Amino acid sequence: MAAVYKLSSVCRRGVHPLLYQSALLARPAAVPQQRKEPPCLLTARIHSSQALYSGADSKAASLHWTAERVLSIALLAMGPVAYYSPGPVIDYSLAAALTLHGHWGIGQVLTDYVHGDAKIKMANAGLFLLSTVTFAGLCYFNYNDVGICKAVALLWSK
Repeated sequence: MAAVYKLSSVCRRGVHPLLYQSALLARPAAVPQQRKEPPCLLTARIHSSQALYSGADSKAASLHWTAERVLSIALLAMGPVAYYSPGPVIDYSLAAALTLHGHWGIGQVLTDYVHGDAKIKMANAGLFLLSTVTFAGLCYFNYNDVGICKAVALLWSK
């Protein structure tokens, strides 16, 4: 079944193409289907794991993403505060925030690039060990030395 349309009837306000003023444009009005299949939605072709869409895990992932963003903004705010009012509170806050920020960042790298159950377990154990040693070292430095804020200020003064 095909319908024949005259191109001049398609054009509006009297604008007619120069070459097609008297030509007819033939095209089918409806395309007959070879097979009767229900229309397939785009989302029906995407395969995803069930863990991505489970209720509690999805909420936890959203809260984790929000916590990462809040920590990043807090780190941005801690810079000027540490410069203008250095002290033990900001030193220990920086130690915790920098360690957590690094832990989450390296954790994402491990999630993306480490595959295999045994390798993932070893990488996560190494990450927890690294984060623990980092936090303990920064706290030790804050308690037994000048602290993070004054150490950075001493580096800038020379």
